[in-house]
Amino acid sequence: MTTVIKQEQAQVDKANASGRTPVVFIHGLWLLPSSWDRWARLFEGAGFAALTPGWPDDLDTVQEAKAHPEVFAKKSVGQVADHFDEVIRGLAKKPAVIGHSFGGLMTEILAGRGLSAVSVAISLRNPTNRRRAVPLTYDQFRYAFANAVDEDEAKHLYEKFAVPAPGKPLFQAAAANLNPWTEAKVDTKNPGRGPMLIVSGELDHTVPWAISNASYKREKRNEGVTEIVKIPDRGHALTIDGGWREVADTALGFVKRFV
Repeated sequence: MTTVIKQEQAQVDKANASGRTPVVFIHGLWLLPSSWDRWARLFEGAGFAALTPGWPDDLDTVQEAKAHPEVFAKKSVGQVADHFDEVIRGLAKKPAVIGHSFGGLMTEILAGRGLSAVSVAISLRNPTNRRRAVPLTYDQFRYAFANAVDEDEAKHLYEKFAVPAPGKPLFQAAAANLNPWTEAKVDTKNPGRGPMLIVSGELDHTVPWAISNASYKREKRNEGVTEIVKIPDRGHALTIDGGWREVADTALGFVKRFV
């Protein structure tokens, strides 16, 4: 049974009809596909076909998501990765894949399956309740996402973007180094992985430089091009805050080198 919903299939069909190279954007926990809207317009303007599929059962708006947090519960890393796998396999051309936070982990997993022509993983990943949907309070969001912006922008980002997130993938990622069979493990040795850029925010509290750099060192073992860049003075909200364009241009420049 397919997990690809009507809106996602429409994006796939549109990308295939365009003949352009697709770019699949994958959001992380506590965000929705709409967090990529500005990025999608930028990449479309650069000649790509942008797709912003959601996680299974994502709701359409932040308001709906806050009202019904239960729909996010119990999603596993494997379920989410397999959903994006299905979306990508419907494309006529191998896409670029760009992901943020847990979407960065999905990007690594999908690249390890040989599904991306080029990939950009931004602020790769991060334990809480395993079964419930986990919302962030404003103070938690301020610390985890918006520590590098002022108070007014932090409040704006929280109201516009923050939604509950499933706790199960957090638990799985936390256990990834202990369990060699976990769904959160990444195949870093696949020769079909393609070029990969890892992006880290200098001030990121959720995914500090040490974590991004450790992922880089693992991915560097691959025979493909592997690069890492640290964006100065930026926190975990670097894809959605007022400085998003700097990060997007960095990702776009890398993608254009290879497709």
